[in-house]
Amino acid sequence: MDIKQEFEGRINKLERLIEDRGIGAKQLSKARKVQRNVNLAVFVGSLITVAGIAMWAFSGGSDEE
Repeated sequence: MDIKQEFEGRINKLERLIEDRGIGAKQLSKARKVQRNVNLAVFVGSLITVAGIAMWAFSGGSDEE
């Protein structure tokens, strides 16, 4: 059983090495940063939209006379 765990550990180390230094590693890193920034922008935009709708809904009721 120990041999299997050691083998899996070595395979995981090799996979991480290839991911960090392999072909396309720089592009993958850039893509992850871009995706993080896009996710952040979408989250902030949604928050602003929800806050705007809430403000509009609460202030809209006093216009009726």
